[in-house]
Amino acid sequence: MVLGWFKSLLVAGFSVFLLFVFNPAMAQEDTLHKGVKNEFNAKEIIFGHVLNNHDFHVIDIVHDDGGKHRVSIPLPIILYSKQRGLESFMSSNFHHGERTYRGYMLLTDEKIAELKLDPIKYSAQDIVAIDAAGNIDPFVRIYDVSITRNVVQMLIALGLFTWVMLAIAKKYKEGHGVISAPKGSQSLLEPVITFVRDEVAKPNLGGSYEKYLPFLLTIFFFILINNIVGLIPGSANVTGNIAFTAVLGVIAFIVILFSTDKHYWAHIFNPPGVPLGVKFILVPVEFISVFIKPFALIIRLFANMVAGHIIIICLISLIFIFGNMNKYAGWGTAPFSIAFTVFIYFIEVLVAFIQAFIFAMLTAVFIGQAIEGKHHKSGHDDAVMV
Repeated sequence: MVLGWFKSLLVAGFSVFLLFVFNPAMAQEDTLHKGVKNEFNAKEIIFGHVLNNHDFHVIDIVHDDGGKHRVSIPLPIILYSKQRGLESFMSSNFHHGERTYRGYMLLTDEKIAELKLDPIKYSAQDIVAIDAAGNIDPFVRIYDVSITRNVVQMLIALGLFTWVMLAIAKKYKEGHGVISAPKGSQSLLEPVITFVRDEVAKPNLGGSYEKYLPFLLTIFFFILINNIVGLIPGSANVTGNIAFTAVLGVIAFIVILFSTDKHYWAHIFNPPGVPLGVKFILVPVEFISVFIKPFALIIRLFANMVAGHIIIICLISLIFIFGNMNKYAGWGTAPFSIAFTVFIYFIEVLVAFIQAFIFAMLTAVFIGQAIEGKHHKSGHDDAVMV
């Protein structure tokens, strides 16, 4: 029953996605018939989805004269600078970068090219201060703490995650699933929790698994819920944002460091049983690996989630790329693009679970390596007592 509900949700979500995709396609085709050339910008579509934004983009409405009206849900802009103080307003005041507001400008790719700004220093969706002449004011340093699309979606996913877990916990307190078989959401999540405990925590952490199990479960489900919500058409790809994965990696790094003891660092700086000449090579490598481990967690999750979303958008974009060449080529490409998109979409659902599992698994492995010395010490003490 749960599987049928999940399939229906995916079909409904993908149908809405195709509706949003084909509406601009029809408008574009009508515009071409009227003699107005409206090139499809695949780069804008792809980066507009995978990058963070100050609004939720819904749809672009193309008018007969070739003009485009962007429909979106604006989000709050919160800026602070020592020179101007605290400012807050809605992102709709920028009109998608077409206007300035209160001495601030929202940069777009077109603005960056028009003003000949350094693309390394400035990027689309950055907010900069401008002077009375309309030029960028380099003396005003802005601290942007705006509530962006990724932040809103992460809070929504966190709220959904908390609500589901509290509802399940309430059922267990009432005795459901304890003195009787689990039902509903309990039967869906209990095997997952048991799997993380038996296949991730116990094999890697041994007798200390209960201490770290809440942390591993939190990481697993937090990544999973954001991965799943990110697959809903029109949503943001939160786990495909390097800042999001970096925070998770830093948290895992801190937990790993606090789990270490003198035995762990002794193996790093003075590996036992290794010739002195080899130690000069091995010690720097082992020390660097302490920092490479969380970096690997960060890059692995980020790269995998970005790649899947880019592939899906590229496949859909093929319809409009060929459509710009020839109307019949566009319609001929559509069935194949949609078929491959559906295929990749279901693979991405699987990847959402796999990446959450891999992040939790590697975190458990790294923590297990950090506490390995404690296990050896504990085993030695037990042998002495016997």
